[in-house]
Amino acid sequence: MAKPLLNKLVIFGVGLIGGSFALALKRAWAVRHVVGFGRSEANLRLALKHGVIDEIGTSLSRALHDADVVLLAMPVGQMQPVMKRIAPHLSAHTIVTDAGSTKQDVVACARKNFSKHLKNFVPAHPIAGTEFSGVRAATADLFQSRNLVITPLKETDKKALKRVKDAWLVCGAKISEMTPRRHDEVFAAVSHLPHLLAYGLVYVIAGKPNAKELFKYAAGGFRDFTRIAGSSPEMWRDIVLANRIILLKELSGYQKQLKHLANLLRKNNGAGLEKIFARARNARQKSLLEK
Repeated sequence: MAKPLLNKLVIFGVGLIGGSFALALKRAWAVRHVVGFGRSEANLRLALKHGVIDEIGTSLSRALHDADVVLLAMPVGQMQPVMKRIAPHLSAHTIVTDAGSTKQDVVACARKNFSKHLKNFVPAHPIAGTEFSGVRAATADLFQSRNLVITPLKETDKKALKRVKDAWLVCGAKISEMTPRRHDEVFAAVSHLPHLLAYGLVYVIAGKPNAKELFKYAAGGFRDFTRIAGSSPEMWRDIVLANRIILLKELSGYQKQLKHLANLLRKNNGAGLEKIFARARNARQKSLLEK
């Protein structure tokens, strides 16, 4: 049997993303041993029981001193304390990567805590989330043909970058690169804003006196639009706050469009509404064809 890509992988946050990463590598025989750390003992025991990890981490120094790769897969709001904790225990050869949905804040945390280890830090973001969380939601197929954005630093070592890319390629991901700033601009528009809107709409409906009746008759359109409001509140709180400056700009632009739509409604301007609807439909259909 060929030598696996990784001898030891240490995962902080063995949930949907971290668990799926481990399962995909295990299925490909690309990792020999996986150690999991996390806040929930029950979740870690479940991960161990189902073979997602091979060991529940108890000692940072023991787990990290011979680790090939460390994956930080917890909510971005937890990056700072975890990076601070692990920094003193990292070996010179250990590569650290992350799966955070924002990148400028994560990079800032790395610069603060990994000053002597930046060459082995590879920021990344797998675009493969669902509305489910926890290791129960993990699957080896999660990243198959899904986008994976890497935002390397000027300090990032080429060998470290290649090793992280190779691991994600084993998982089936399609890899692209951009700067941390560009990443946050793109995903503020197509991910962070939609989640904010979905949470807001469901919150408004839930606060109405006849909420039970409204939810009863909500059909496919409502379910499709609000599916992502079933995602982890903690995770999305951290994401929108981390990217709040760029997200506020996107929200302002959306609010202007809502005012325009309201004005068209007040004026009973069907032609104006249809023009917007048609352009939106065509843009969506084109984007689906180009994927």
